[in-house]
Amino acid sequence: MVKIKIIIEKIPDGIEPEIIVKCNEIDDSLWYLIHSIKATANKLIGMLDLQMHIIDPNDVYYFEAVDNKVFIYCKEKFFESKLKLYEIEKLYENGDFFRASKSTILNIAKINSIGPLFYGRFEALLQNGEKVIISRQYVPVLKRKLGL
Repeated sequence: MVKIKIIIEKIPDGIEPEIIVKCNEIDDSLWYLIHSIKATANKLIGMLDLQMHIIDPNDVYYFEAVDNKVFIYCKEKFFESKLKLYEIEKLYENGDFFRASKSTILNIAKINSIGPLFYGRFEALLQNGEKVIISRQYVPVLKRKLGL
């Protein structure tokens, strides 16, 4: 097991925060960490009742494209996004998000359980009680994200 030393240093106001990574070798887990930090820094803008809301990506359960619109689903509310699904996928592909179907991008961190369905598809039960179908062509992506 590799020991990791973490140093957190408080900086004065007005100075831009930075993260410095010192390592012997850049592996997949380090890239995952870097992309997760970047994705968390990218706040989402969602529209609800003609108002813009700033949404933390960690609060998102899934994104869904319906009738040429993209919606951001959180625990109890959903918002409309101005981003296209492929743009969202590109922004968050190295974090906890993955394409679950042609119209859905799912947050692995919000999954309670996963069970098989007919024809090689899976069904994910989310922490808010919703169920989302994972198409069979995206099941290998899910397994890779879960380390299976």
